[in-house]
Amino acid sequence: MPSSRRVLVVGNGGREHAIAWKLARDGAEVLIAPGNAGTALVGENIPVAATDIAGLLEVARRREVDLTVVGPEAPLVAGIVDAFVDAGLRIFGPTKRAAQIEGSKSFCKQIMHRGDVPTAMFREFRSAARAREYLEAREDVPVVVKADGLAAGKGVFVCSDRAAALEAVRTLAEDPQFAAAAGSILIEERLDGVEVSVLAITDGRTIVTLPPLQDHKAAHDDDEGPNTGGMGAYCPTPFVDDALLADIEARILVPTVHAMRRAKVPFQGVLYAGLMLTAQGPKVLEFNARFGDPECEPLLLRMESSLLELLDATVDRTLESCAPPTWQEGAAVSVVMASEGYPGAVTKGQPIRGLEAASAIPHAQVFHAATRAVDGTICADGGRVLAVTAMGPSLARAKLQAYSAVKEIRWAGAWCRKDISDKGLRRERELLASMATEEAPAS
Repeated sequence: MPSSRRVLVVGNGGREHAIAWKLARDGAEVLIAPGNAGTALVGENIPVAATDIAGLLEVARRREVDLTVVGPEAPLVAGIVDAFVDAGLRIFGPTKRAAQIEGSKSFCKQIMHRGDVPTAMFREFRSAARAREYLEAREDVPVVVKADGLAAGKGVFVCSDRAAALEAVRTLAEDPQFAAAAGSILIEERLDGVEVSVLAITDGRTIVTLPPLQDHKAAHDDDEGPNTGGMGAYCPTPFVDDALLADIEARILVPTVHAMRRAKVPFQGVLYAGLMLTAQGPKVLEFNARFGDPECEPLLLRMESSLLELLDATVDRTLESCAPPTWQEGAAVSVVMASEGYPGAVTKGQPIRGLEAASAIPHAQVFHAATRAVDGTICADGGRVLAVTAMGPSLARAKLQAYSAVKEIRWAGAWCRKDISDKGLRRERELLASMATEEAPAS
């Protein structure tokens, strides 16, 4: 083991840049595989793909890595944690079987049923033809159509009527990008309400619930357009107060962790609950088995205490004796800047201007999601390119700082949503108005 802490972060997105950035601030020497142009500024990029488990094992052994942290879902579902544990190496994340809570929506539903966790009613179909028959025979009502497997955040279709649902089934059956994910298709009732995200770190016995967030999955303002991997997020969200967060922990997070342990699939790592706050209470839309992206960026920007200590305690199963994390006051907002055409096909290689000016904005941090350096110039290298993130003493101030940084950045075809955190700001105004009404003296 090296004399100083050496940590390997697996992945190349904005989440991995944020993790590497925070671990470096915690005093670790950070390696990132494969990384991007931004992670190269906080650690050493290693040219090994996130799904090359054998290659990552070789790096961990050769570089005497003390801890490996897995960012994306694909290597988790492929069994990277099992491989590292079998080799006697410390790694943060769930095993291959436990990662099925994200890798298979059918498995996820089974776990929720075991734990009596509130979620949408659903039907599962092994063929597109059976799914179409079901839709044709039932009442024309809103539904959600999902691919069972991993689809990079794009395999979920929120449908307002039968025609849209049938089109979603056709897309899953015929679009090559869903070939692996759509071996099974789920059709769920569509839940109405406010969507939020609550993440927890668990060693399989103890749960540390993190501040609630709100993601923005639709491509365009006012939640219009196709689903994406996420166009921005903010933390904390005023839609979840302390009482509701305690209820979510008691009725959703704890029962899920216990159900997985009873099923002999103990979960260790980040359990991410995508929730809908319905009139009947919070219900689970999905579980992920890792930090969200872009949720990770505002979350870690606010984190005051050591992330490294928290990850160590999870791997060593000593979370019960670990001090709870502490957070900076105020809020953080992350705005994703994307390439023209996203979430469809995009052109790569456009030079990015203004990164230094954006980073000079007070309390702003630009996390790279899909960038690469070409002859000393940082260029766009994918769909979601940057997660421009900023802190502020209030949500409104954090939004102002984030978009001030966004305005400094340019490349051909760059775009972003303009309304990240607006739902939270409206909610804050509603809460203030409600308090004012309650405190007003009777006439």
